[in-house]
Amino acid sequence: MSQWLNQVIEQAKQVNDYLAPVRQQALQTLENDGWPGRRDEAWRFTPLTSVAERESHTPGAQQTADAPQVDNLNAIDVVFANGQLVTDITSINWPEGVTVTSLADAGTHESAVASVFGQVKPTRHLFGLVNDALCQQGIFIDVAANTHIETPIRIVNLATENVDAHTRVLVRVGESAKATIIEHGSGETQSLTTAFAEYDIASSAHLEHYRFVMFTKDATHLGGSHFKLHNESKLNSTLVGYGSQLSRVDVDIHHAGEYANAKMNAIYLLAEGELFDLHSTIEHAMPNGTTEENARGIVGDRARAVFNGRIHIHRDAQKTLAELNNRNLLLSRRALINTKPELEIYADDVKCAHGATVAEIDETALYYLLTRGVTRSRALVMLNFGFIQELVYQMPNAALREWLLPVLSERFTQMEVK
Repeated sequence: MSQWLNQVIEQAKQVNDYLAPVRQQALQTLENDGWPGRRDEAWRFTPLTSVAERESHTPGAQQTADAPQVDNLNAIDVVFANGQLVTDITSINWPEGVTVTSLADAGTHESAVASVFGQVKPTRHLFGLVNDALCQQGIFIDVAANTHIETPIRIVNLATENVDAHTRVLVRVGESAKATIIEHGSGETQSLTTAFAEYDIASSAHLEHYRFVMFTKDATHLGGSHFKLHNESKLNSTLVGYGSQLSRVDVDIHHAGEYANAKMNAIYLLAEGELFDLHSTIEHAMPNGTTEENARGIVGDRARAVFNGRIHIHRDAQKTLAELNNRNLLLSRRALINTKPELEIYADDVKCAHGATVAEIDETALYYLLTRGVTRSRALVMLNFGFIQELVYQMPNAALREWLLPVLSERFTQMEVK
């Protein structure tokens, strides 16, 4: 058992509220399972020493903070700073058909919150359980049936101090409703953040989802986005992740209804010495589901990326169409990617495919650009953009596309091998 986890367990024993059944179950599992060892497959390539030896730091008083500026993005912003909800959500003029409440003050919505909290992904790893046990700061977004929200809702998670921050986002999208949710996290100072989101997408509903995991340098981030799809529901999700001292994201998509459709694109970019771990799990439990997953990573000098993508086709999930593709570009011989795409199929009438590639910068293409007067730095940016721009341009939101392109260009200059 680590020092940090011992402190977390003692803190969790003091939390007692309407979410107690889930919290107690998480606490019991933490006490029984303890700290994951090197033989634990889920953490095989991701060392947790920096967390194990950490002192737990409780967030202080509520602060003020502004959401990052994104030109031409007309969004409703909800901001968390160092684990504290700093936006007064009661003062926001929410669109008709949308109900938003904080987890700490759910009032008459307690039963609705409890119906989603910890239910979209019943089995969680160590840090998901820690979030279950300790998270008291979060929001619940309920989109009524047949409601189409044109304005995106952006949840911002900022880490600026050396504290342990645990936040949760719960979203319930009603039947035939449509919504856009953006999760945006950033920070570079020494800190620890667990941030998990659960989405229950009802029949014929459509969710457009983005998660920007832009924690860098000394920050530690452990989080995930979990989705449950019902009959004929649709999910279009985009993930953009940076590396840091330790950054781990889990994406889980559960096809709990027939004819559900999920598309997931992921981009991860690691500068020198950084670590990023992406685990995705697709559960096809019902027939006629479709999943398309594309993950592309660019790994800088001495950086390490981990990708574990699993598609599980249950026995009753006939007529499933699922495809997983992971492509990686290493910027030096000292960069490392551990990639493991998996297919586990128990149905006999499906079309499934998976694959992974790892390559280095094409020296011929680089030489071509250099001989035509392009600087090496600019040439590397051009080649990197060529590798990921297909996924960037597939983002439905034009404002986010235009904002992300120069942001990634700046990121590439930090990743250049000196």
